Amino acid sequence: MLLYEDLSHELIGAAIEVHQQLGPGLLESVYQQCLCHEPKLKRIPFRAEVDLPAQYKGIKLDCGYRIDLVVDDKIILELKTVDQLSKIHEAQLMTYLKLSKKRLGFLLNFKVPVMKNGVKRMAL
Repeated sequence: MLLYEDLSHELIGAAIEVHQQLGPGLLESVYQQCLCHEPKLKRIPFRAEVDLPAQYKGIKLDCGYRIDLVVDDKIILELKTVDQLSKIHEAQLMTYLKLSKKRLGFLLNFKVPVMKNGVKRMAL
């Protein structure tokens, strides 16, 4: 069984719904606002634009990192609108997972013809 399988299914469904309604080609901020509406409808707790300090030798450093969405304090959603996800996007999500001590995240790229092709699951 996959980690947080039911919640993951809900979130991917929400991303697909947003993509079906809006299509590709808009700004990331538009998709983020719409994607925030979906968990509200289902009463799933989430936080948007979550500050993520880095830790260095016991001190917190505000480095300007912000997680797009943290859902149910378990899953990170990192949104993109790029031609193709790259290794740097994957590295960004892995860094967010490590710094936040979360175990599961999704890269969601909305600049694709079919949303299921823009979903990348990553776990620690």
